Amino acid sequence: MVKDQVKSKAAPDRFGFALACCVAGAASLGFAQTAAPNPPAGGEAYDMLSGRRLELRGMQDTIGAAEEQRAKIESEAASIRTDRAKLTTALVDLVRQIDERERAIAEAEQRLDTLTGSEEAIRRSLASRRSVIAEVLASLQRMGRKPPPALLVAPDDMLAALRASMMLGAVLPEMRAETEALASDLSDLLQLRKSIAAERDSLASEVAKLGLDRQRLAALIDARQAALAAAEKALSAENARAAELAKQAASLKDLIARMESEVAAAGRAAEEARKADEAQKAAQAAAPEAQRKIAMAPFKDPARLAPASAFPDTKGMLPVPVAGPVQRAFGAPDGFGGTEKGMLVATRANAIVVSPADGWAAYAGPYRSYGQVLIINAGQGYYIILAGMDRINVNVGQFLVAGEPVAVMGDGSAKTAAAIAIGAAQPILYVEFRKDGAAIDPGPWWAKPELQKVRG
Repeated sequence: MVKDQVKSKAAPDRFGFALACCVAGAASLGFAQTAAPNPPAGGEAYDMLSGRRLELRGMQDTIGAAEEQRAKIESEAASIRTDRAKLTTALVDLVRQIDERERAIAEAEQRLDTLTGSEEAIRRSLASRRSVIAEVLASLQRMGRKPPPALLVAPDDMLAALRASMMLGAVLPEMRAETEALASDLSDLLQLRKSIAAERDSLASEVAKLGLDRQRLAALIDARQAALAAAEKALSAENARAAELAKQAASLKDLIARMESEVAAAGRAAEEARKADEAQKAAQAAAPEAQRKIAMAPFKDPARLAPASAFPDTKGMLPVPVAGPVQRAFGAPDGFGGTEKGMLVATRANAIVVSPADGWAAYAGPYRSYGQVLIINAGQGYYIILAGMDRINVNVGQFLVAGEPVAVMGDGSAKTAAAIAIGAAQPILYVEFRKDGAAIDPGPWWAKPELQKVRG
């Protein structure tokens, strides 16, 4: 036993001497004169172990540098995720603003159509009563007031003449009712012309603002996608490189562990046991925290990277993906003897399409004659299909937040299958919800305020 203790004390001295000679670059001749001519097998093992240690140290240094680079990339990615949250918030807010502006434009167009129709109705009414107008003006002429103005050319002059005749009592009693009706119609006509001019100015202003909003939206989307793409590419490359280095280092550790097992088995076992205990405690402490963070994820947090709520729990909460009236609802006849598996929504040209729910982009690209198609995996077997877009702004695998802009409709010139099916001239978005491969009615999922308003 004493001999074993002496050998165990002498071994480190011999190992340290050999390592010092290698590092200091001692002359091989001098070293040979002082060393035994036939080194024991144990010395060769320790020399090999020393070389492996140095190789491992170099590898660990390389891994350390790679780890620092990876940490830097992850820090940048975290910053980008923060920026992404800001970008997503801005995108969602901007889409909401665009939606409201499109609503205002649609309402202004509807009011303008109504006003124009009223103007035409008054014009037709006045045209049908030309004989009455001529008789009134003839009466005024006979009374010597002033020559009649041109009919239906200058309503201001005619209205002034009629009012003057009424005030002076120059109109025959039996013509007073007709005169008052004409005066009322002419007054309405003038007011309508003013209202139409105001509506046209308002409409032009809203359209101009909408164009600016869409330009800003496009810039924000480009910034988001460029930032995410650059970060993900760099981080992916660093992770791949770090994984390869870690694989090599693990092999070296296994080799060294086998070489050291005869020297420090007890110490290795104790160290591994301690590390295992620490890892287990860390895992037990981390699990409740991770669960708490998931449970507390707010539905409106734009930085979330997982669905805030289970899809079945979002009924009555989801935004309609695009502004526009529903042309065909789920279950309606499809014109081919069957029923619609989704809903068809008419949109404005270049309308913004948003994600109706949290989820991951499972597919994004063209598909047959359906135009651009986006399939969103909402989890638990639910999928959302959006088809008929002109351009998609997200990538496969990207996590999407409800209300986030994901695509843009076309101008209606390129006919998709949905537009052809109903003979529509404007762009048509097809929306379908699926559960475990079967189409389901999306109606119960839409937010009630969206259902009560005609978007477009």
